[in-house]
Amino acid sequence: MKRGTVAELRSRRSNLAVPGSNPRFLEKAKGLGADQVFLDLEDACAPLAKPSARKNIVAALNEGGWGDKIRTVRVNDWTTEWTYHDVIEVVGGAGAELDCIMLPKVADAAQVKALDMLLTQIEKSEGLEVGRIGIEAQIETAQGLISVNDIAFASPRIETIIFGPADFMASINMKSLVVGALHPDYAGDPFHYILMQILMAARARGVQAIDGPFLQVRDVEAFKEVAKRSAVLGFDGKWVLHPGQVDAANEIYSPSQEDYDHAELILDAYEWATSEKGGKKGSAMLGDEMIDEASRKMALVIAGKGRAAGMERTSSFTPPEE
Repeated sequence: MKRGTVAELRSRRSNLAVPGSNPRFLEKAKGLGADQVFLDLEDACAPLAKPSARKNIVAALNEGGWGDKIRTVRVNDWTTEWTYHDVIEVVGGAGAELDCIMLPKVADAAQVKALDMLLTQIEKSEGLEVGRIGIEAQIETAQGLISVNDIAFASPRIETIIFGPADFMASINMKSLVVGALHPDYAGDPFHYILMQILMAARARGVQAIDGPFLQVRDVEAFKEVAKRSAVLGFDGKWVLHPGQVDAANEIYSPSQEDYDHAELILDAYEWATSEKGGKKGSAMLGDEMIDEASRKMALVIAGKGRAAGMERTSSFTPPEE
């Protein structure tokens, strides 16, 4: 990466879950403002509805109309009888219109490698670009969390590591039925350790970290409070289960305008200071603030998220007079 530039990011502030068994919802999702949609073949589909849901999803993808949204399909996990047919039918039928496959309940790296191999076989068979379709790995069990570092590095296709709170809570026998919220009998955040483990694995691998759903879908203010906890840690986005949560997620996982402008100014000022005209200095002043290489790295994160979100600057850098 050149100094002063920002890596290209795919904005995933809001990740909208859409049941594949409901054609009306599939069509409606095309017009919503989510950064990503994942068309679900797993928990949102009853067992008897899964075969027809595959066909619905293939048709919806091939019909287009998704705009710039990242298009993902969540298949069933490898312990079920549906996974193979999910991948074969969806990728074989609409692979050219698909960005990622989401694999739930990932327990170890071998499960990711198996999906990678199957995707490669289908891509070769269908004449698709090999390796273009990404993998999103969902951590939903104690075993998955223990293996999360290996999972993150299991395939070059990995694009996100996702927290799945409901199944995880069941996996560790957590004494709660409220998914994603704090518990009144616990003084801190019972999910903090889990979120940090996922975040560290994602960042070590250089991919995005996504928080899971908040099930009280009509309580947008409560959704915001929960989302702020993972956003402040550095998570890139969160699942949304209802159209009312989309705008809230887009807002919370974007930088504020003030922070975005400031990050861009830091990048410009540091580039100037280290240049020949700027005196080849290793540090410089931006107003009353001293900035250096560490400041640049921090600014790259904020600027990258702002650019990915389509934000525009409201300020510009003026080099100091000589």
